Amino acid sequence: MHLLPTLSTLFIVLSAIFVAIGWAFIIKKRKKAHKKAMITAAILAILFFIIYASRTVLLGNTSFGGPDDIKIYYTIFLIFHIILATVGAVFGIVTLTLAFKRNITKHEKIGPVTSIIWFFTASTGVVVYLLLYVLYDGGETTSMLKAIFGF
Repeated sequence: MHLLPTLSTLFIVLSAIFVAIGWAFIIKKRKKAHKKAMITAAILAILFFIIYASRTVLLGNTSFGGPDDIKIYYTIFLIFHIILATVGAVFGIVTLTLAFKRNITKHEKIGPVTSIIWFFTASTGVVVYLLLYVLYDGGETTSMLKAIFGF
């Protein structure tokens, strides 16, 4: 079912766009607009995660269906994306927590790093989506470990 991966990818792209908008607002010292944009980005990221996790638990993961000679490159890229997404999520939670606790000095230091990580996470996520569902037909839907490593 390609609707759920398309929808989750859309949410993560929108999340990154709202992070960029929030960044622009804070540069212009528009703190309330920044806060609204970043909360919107966080909600979109949570919606992505809910769809992704639900699909993974209920249906499994889609394995790479492209040519065997590039599967190793896809797998390396996917592992990089997974690590980046995990780091980005942790940084995002920490950054939001610092903001809500009004620890603005630390928030200002970690926020730009978090944003950059999030942009790379969203970008690599789109590439994974394109490789799985657009450029090549997705492989079988199977367990996460089998989809990633082939066993």
